[in-house]
Amino acid sequence: MELSIEPLIYIGIFVGVILLVNGVYLMVFGKALSLNARVNRRLTMLEAGSTREDVLAKLRKEMDQHNGSFSFPLYTMLATKAQKANIAFTPQQLMLMMLVGSVAAFLLMTILTTASLPIRALASIAMGVGGVYFWVNSRAKKRLAMLEEQLPDAVELMVRSLRVGHPFVSAINTVSREMSDPIASELGVIADEAA
Repeated sequence: MELSIEPLIYIGIFVGVILLVNGVYLMVFGKALSLNARVNRRLTMLEAGSTREDVLAKLRKEMDQHNGSFSFPLYTMLATKAQKANIAFTPQQLMLMMLVGSVAAFLLMTILTTASLPIRALASIAMGVGGVYFWVNSRAKKRLAMLEEQLPDAVELMVRSLRVGHPFVSAINTVSREMSDPIASELGVIADEAA
């Protein structure tokens, strides 16, 4: 019985598509990500001299960039996951990355495998779409896990602040100043909107 190497090639190409998406994301937004990942992005922007209204407008714009007018199911699902992941790519850019990933997968399969044209085309589309969706989904899961991890501490801090006698908006503002992202910026936007 002879083992074929082609399944390993397909797996390698799929992993390559995921790495391509991640590499492009880090290349385009890497410097901004490293600056924003330090502590609390909202406070960093406020300390840089931006007004509260400007910071709120910028954060709100970033949160709303994933809301689109298209009702295409893949687009809607991708936009929802991208919003949960809070990534800088817009859904249109993610669809473009799917196309680029599909083309790259097709070229690699053409070079490395002996599969027929229809199989290469279908597999490359599946790899391009699946690779981008897998990348966005994993980032969304990671961010939601971080939010879930921070939530008990945020609630505890809010309870202590309320017991001292601070108003609710002040308690939310305290949590947004004392904790790190992602929960700090989310609660900071709520506090700014309430103020």
